[in-house]
Amino acid sequence: MAANSGLFTPGSIIPFPGRQPLQVGFERQELGRIMDLYGRMVAAGEWRDYAMDFTRDMALFSAFRRAAERPQTGLEKRPALRGKQGMWTLFGEHGQILKRGHDLVAVLAPVERRLMKVVDS
Repeated sequence: MAANSGLFTPGSIIPFPGRQPLQVGFERQELGRIMDLYGRMVAAGEWRDYAMDFTRDMALFSAFRRAAERPQTGLEKRPALRGKQGMWTLFGEHGQILKRGHDLVAVLAPVERRLMKVVDS
């Protein structure tokens, strides 16, 4: 058996060669960042529920103030836009685009600022 060549790390998912994955997902580090923000927003009383949707083209995280309402915030990851305007898009409650970019931290900045205002109040 060959030694670890550096291409494989324990716990990583390796796509089958020559095949596109059936769905886009969040990487562990991305999901950790998103769930950290979600936990702080729950603690501040802003969000109470979340949903995730995964398709062939995108992964979507939606946060809700109440479970029966439309999402207050949506975060979309579209890898196909990586080379153009950035694969991350932050949506507001009415579907308006709040921020778009290449860096997850920068795209989440408007929500982070809102959290700081909630804590200061």
